[in-house]
Amino acid sequence: MRKVEVVPFNESWSVMFEEEARKMNTIFGNEIVAIYHIGSTSIPGMYAKPIIDILVEVKDIESVDHYNEQMSALGYRAMGENGISGRRYFRKGEVERTHHIHVFETGSEHITRHLAFKEYMIAHPEEAKAYSELKQKLSEQFPTDIKSYIEGKDPFIKETEKKALQWYKHRNG
Repeated sequence: MRKVEVVPFNESWSVMFEEEARKMNTIFGNEIVAIYHIGSTSIPGMYAKPIIDILVEVKDIESVDHYNEQMSALGYRAMGENGISGRRYFRKGEVERTHHIHVFETGSEHITRHLAFKEYMIAHPEEAKAYSELKQKLSEQFPTDIKSYIEGKDPFIKETEKKALQWYKHRNG
């Protein structure tokens, strides 16, 4: 059973991202367009589950399947699309997860969605604080029920994501 643990922001999360990004560069090599630290661990001051979310942008999503064995050697489990069409998803650790790798092909709206949310939260600390508080409350309310925790965050995420996308598109032309 996975425990829903939300902890205060930790400066070492960016170091953990950098370490894993180097490993992704070694594995995916020339397929990589960019690697981004996403999710709550990428937002300064944000309470988060201590799992590093990494978005890897690649030239060809189909080619990613050829690297499953190398990812497995690093402790990752290949989860295929895992509910999002056009994604390749890898997770490190089962009960004690440490990293999630989300791979998308250049041009995917999911890349923009993730980056917009992150940048919006950084630029709007009051929204980040509200999200942080919501996550703390939900983790206390559902300490062993990850499904209810995720469902509890969903309305806030969807509403904020809409605002974030408008803001991001306006900001980036």
